[in-house]
Amino acid sequence: MELPSLSSEHIIQSEVFTKKADRNADLREVAEQFEAIFINQILKQSRETKLADDLFGSSATSTYEQLLDSETSEKIASHVNLGIADALVRQFSRDGE
Repeated sequence: MELPSLSSEHIIQSEVFTKKADRNADLREVAEQFEAIFINQILKQSRETKLADDLFGSSATSTYEQLLDSETSEKIASHVNLGIADALVRQFSRDGE
C-alpha cells in the first residue's frame, strides 16, 4: 500500500483551500450576526413606538423584551433570507480575492 506524497506544494495548496473555506464560513457567520443586529435594531425601534405607557410596565418587563428581541432577531436572521448577509458575503469575498 502506497501512501500519498506529501510534498510542500501539496501541503500549502491544501492549507490554502482549508483557510479559504474557513474564511468563507467565518464570513457567513459574521454576516448573519450583523443581520441579526440589524433586525434587533428594527425590533427595538418598533417597541419604542408605543401609543401609551404600559399599565404594568417595569424594568423586568423591559429586560425580558430586550432578551426576547435579541433571541427573535437571531432566529429570524438564521431562518429568513433578507439578503443582507448574502450581500455582505459577496462584497467582502470579492475584496479578499
